[in-house]
Amino acid sequence: MSFRLAAYALCVTDGRVLLARHESPRGGTTWSLPGGGVEHAEDPFDAVIREVAEETGYDAVVERLLGVDSRVIPAAEAWSGREHQNIGIFYQVRITGGVLRPEPAGAVVESVWTPIPAVAQLRRSALVDVGLALARTRPATGHVPPVPAGGLIEH
Repeated sequence: MSFRLAAYALCVTDGRVLLARHESPRGGTTWSLPGGGVEHAEDPFDAVIREVAEETGYDAVVERLLGVDSRVIPAAEAWSGREHQNIGIFYQVRITGGVLRPEPAGAVVESVWTPIPAVAQLRRSALVDVGLALARTRPATGHVPPVPAGGLIEH
């Protein structure tokens, strides 16, 4: 089984959420939250700020920890073809500066402020729904029920 620890940024302003559009090397695009893998010996708190800057061009500050999502993706559904566990740490962030732009030489081809009701119509990572649910419900446990993949929602 492969494993990934990642940090994700949920930034909501005026009823819009910041989403990043990833292009897959296999073709197709998926919307997700800005964020990604925590590097060796890196604090997830620092990783989320780094990832926002790399993927969007924005400077951000963490306002609060929202929660943690752990999901196991079956081999038949994983991009790698083998079972994969992703542990995502979700933070509420606020943009403090910078200029919105695509990720230089990266997988994020654009980032867009999207009205929250429009998210349901997008092909997106389940991470978007997890982050929005954590922000909406603010569970004391920092955990929300799993978001199943299917239809417009991908792992």
